[in-house]
Amino acid sequence: MAKATARHILVDSEEQCNALKSEIENGASFADVAQANSQCPSRSSGGDLGEFGPGMMVPEFDKVVFSAEVGVVQGPVKTQFGYHLLEVTSRS
Repeated sequence: MAKATARHILVDSEEQCNALKSEIENGASFADVAQANSQCPSRSSGGDLGEFGPGMMVPEFDKVVFSAEVGVVQGPVKTQFGYHLLEVTSRS
């Protein structure tokens, strides 16, 4: 079964998500931006979600995590929780 590790940032609005993505693309650390802005408890670990397999996260997450290029920030991704930036850190 496929496994992936990823990190994310969760915010309320698509606009904020896009602004944070721009910060990261302009050199800000994903982990620092997550710690300062994410509404998920994973913010304390820089947004790290650890390792998981298909079906362990919401479908919108799975679609991105198991298809996106590793190491490239994806998003905004809308779920019932809000808007996410996602970065796949590894996949096997």
